[in-house]
Amino acid sequence: MTSPDRRAELAERLAAVRDRIAAACQAAGRPAADVTLVAITKTFPATDVALLASLGVTDFGENRDQEAAPKAAEVAALWEPGVRWHFVGQLQVNKVPSVVRYADVVHSVDRLRLVRALGSRAAAAGRQITCLIQVDLDEPAPGSQAPATAAEGTRGGAPPSEVLVLADAVAAQGGLELGGVMAVAPLGAQPRPAFIELRGIARTVAAAHPGATIISAGMSGDLEDAIAEGATHVRVGTALLGGRPPFVR
Repeated sequence: MTSPDRRAELAERLAAVRDRIAAACQAAGRPAADVTLVAITKTFPATDVALLASLGVTDFGENRDQEAAPKAAEVAALWEPGVRWHFVGQLQVNKVPSVVRYADVVHSVDRLRLVRALGSRAAAAGRQITCLIQVDLDEPAPGSQAPATAAEGTRGGAPPSEVLVLADAVAAQGGLELGGVMAVAPLGAQPRPAFIELRGIARTVAAAHPGATIISAGMSGDLEDAIAEGATHVRVGTALLGGRPPFVR
């Protein structure tokens, strides 16, 4: 597909997503400007990022460092004004040195070891990284045990009971700024109850840390429910860019 055709497709998709966000905000009695669209561009080329940037998108999300790092460098060459990068995937400590070079926001902070690694590396690089505490909202089925790790079936994140401890640690760590919370609705369940729970957790965090006002929730299929429950950032991939091409390592 030629760039003019792709640009026209992305412009049409972007308009549709913005219309959905505006309608959801109107239904919730909120201004549309309250919600930031984060375009999830995993497996899509840097040229798509540049095209979306030329259409007014400023925030982009990736979940694999091995794809994100070279893409961020390529985008910097394609789009002079620059963009704001969000790392939204589960983050291994050994990937932190790379991630802090390009990520402005890390959505998936879920353990103290990661807080310390991000802080030390960000400070050494002279950067200030905004961190969101990822909350695990998955619930085990009745009579079963919760999966032990994200790889075994959960979406990842810290248990709700540990969120405030992690928030305190981020707020106290040099090189980091506490932004708020993030979550993904559980698979196979209605998203609204999870987003209601997340909103309550976000209020608890903001009561202790008044500047931590970000609620990152909602994707292509459930952004309306997330906005109804206070989401300030929605992470949209498929609705914006279409079906994903395979990721090539």
